[in-house]
Amino acid sequence: MLRKKKEETIEDMETKKELSEEAGKGKLKEIPKEELIEAAEAESLITEIPSVANESLNEKRKKLFEKAKKLADKIQKTKTEELKEKVKVKKKSDTLLPLDEYVKSGIYLGTRVVTPNMRQYVYRRRADGLAILNTDTIDEKLKEGIEYLSKFTPDNVIVACKRQAGWKVAEKFSQLTGIRAFTKKYPAGILTNVTLPDFFETELVIIADSWLDKNALHDILKVNKQVLMICDTNNFGVGANKIIIGNNKSPKSLGVIFYLLTRGYCKARGIECNIPDLEWWTGELEEKEAVKKSIKKVEEEGKGAEFGV
Repeated sequence: MLRKKKEETIEDMETKKELSEEAGKGKLKEIPKEELIEAAEAESLITEIPSVANESLNEKRKKLFEKAKKLADKIQKTKTEELKEKVKVKKKSDTLLPLDEYVKSGIYLGTRVVTPNMRQYVYRRRADGLAILNTDTIDEKLKEGIEYLSKFTPDNVIVACKRQAGWKVAEKFSQLTGIRAFTKKYPAGILTNVTLPDFFETELVIIADSWLDKNALHDILKVNKQVLMICDTNNFGVGANKIIIGNNKSPKSLGVIFYLLTRGYCKARGIECNIPDLEWWTGELEEKEAVKKSIKKVEEEGKGAEFGV
């Protein structure tokens, strides 16, 4: 993918790409550019925990989310037959995970907004308007992402994940692979401003969500380095050298993605480490332990009542 001019914003780049793609197909949409961008961003912002101290921001998020709902009906659906022709027929044994694990994690669930760049990966829409990603394509893109990531040494890669749902798994990914992780907050300028005390250089940035991690994306594009991006249906993928498609808002889905990235990267790079089972990454292990504690507590309370304690 050719790099855009450095002074252009991500939003400008996304808008130009959208218009050029649609114009090339002779299907220029009458959807306002600003509305599409706002609605796409709203799908990412609405999943984050609202800030009590900033009521105006919360109101803005609600309004944007309403726009996203209305815009969903205007977006063209991808025909099932066209997508099937693009996806290779594979045996279940060829996938990184069994199909039921993908389904259970909700990795295939997109948003109500589908950008022009992501339309090709949408299998259909549910009755509630949510776009559904094809699991075979998700698996293929994960394989490509792992292969691409494995070309870089740990000290030449960083991962940016501002979304709280991904903090735990991104940090575990960092611990096991040696790849530096920026969760919660990415210090803008540390890849571009040589006068900063914590300035450093890297060759690749993994972006968990281009809307939330836009500071890291802007920085890496300024220095013309590589980008591996996790894209949901509301992401544009502009600036990415390689994309992984999937739900980048759910803790279970992000758990699956980072589990497979960790497993694939460590295997390819010969890194020996004890990788937790998939249940740990998706949070199912914690859920089971919580259920066991609840059952034990009920049983103990029952015994106490039986003996009049």
